[in-house]
Amino acid sequence: MTQTEVTATQQNSRPVKAEAPKIPVLSPDEGYAYFEGHIVPMSEAKVSIATHALQYGTACFEGIRGYWNEQQQQLYLLKMRAHYQRMADSWNVLRMKPKESIDDLCRITVELVRQHGFQQDVYVRPLTYKASRTIKLTLSPLEDAVAIYTFGMGNYLDISAGLSVCTSSWRRANSNAMPVRAKVTGAYINSCLAVDDATGAGFDEAIMLTDDGTVSEGSSCNIFLLRNGKLSTPALSEDILEGITRNSLIGMIHDEFGMEVEERRIDRTELYAADEIFMCGTGVQVSPVTSVDRRSVRTGQPGEFTMKLQALYLSACRGENEKYKDWVTPVY
Repeated sequence: MTQTEVTATQQNSRPVKAEAPKIPVLSPDEGYAYFEGHIVPMSEAKVSIATHALQYGTACFEGIRGYWNEQQQQLYLLKMRAHYQRMADSWNVLRMKPKESIDDLCRITVELVRQHGFQQDVYVRPLTYKASRTIKLTLSPLEDAVAIYTFGMGNYLDISAGLSVCTSSWRRANSNAMPVRAKVTGAYINSCLAVDDATGAGFDEAIMLTDDGTVSEGSSCNIFLLRNGKLSTPALSEDILEGITRNSLIGMIHDEFGMEVEERRIDRTELYAADEIFMCGTGVQVSPVTSVDRRSVRTGQPGEFTMKLQALYLSACRGENEKYKDWVTPVY
């Protein structure tokens, strides 16, 4: 390789400064929320500064996407019941017993989204929290409350261009120290630290390693890699959140491509030898990774397999594929 080629390679491997993420900022009078048992204007959905969940992060949450289908004039909520079933698992970790059932929450969510009359992609944020006003370090005797709000949201990352990612200096919290398999609000300071450092350094996303130094997940998404025709993703034992998108894609990959996904330990250096890498989750959807730690993933362009999978996934999300109609719940 000539010196010119070496220099060009070095330049191409440097991260391009990432655009600031599109952070949804809601005005206090924007839309409605489910709060204290009723659908109310957002301006009325307020808690005290003495609320236990605000003091100690004693809350759990989910993120549910809704996809607008212009041709069908329909809005579809993706995997809504699965999200609430996972939130119920998080309740158990935090010793919560809200009065609303999973059936109640599904019904309330559809009603709330319908009341907004959205004709665009949306995001729904359900939250169950310790509502007692106390500073006592405890869980069991406290009051549990549920709140849900929603807003219009499209892609906050360019899922067609490819992500530039780095491995974070912040390790993924160990499941014996923090319940990482539950979506507990307080645990997400771990992710906030990692992704803030990554974006500050010009990357789009961070990959977090376990305490043993193996690959765990992104700041709020799971990760897959393709190498030599085989797909792998970190096993549940790698302190990952068991992603609903992750599980859905494992099934879709089997059904559509006849491929099995191996769930295993993945070393950091395997990322540098991958043919394709993609991240997945409610937020990032299916996003190709084109560089890791300033090293290009093969050609440095979104991978062919990843983009085929992305198209299939989005088709299912928008209710365009009868095979996956059980993934979605129509709002209208």
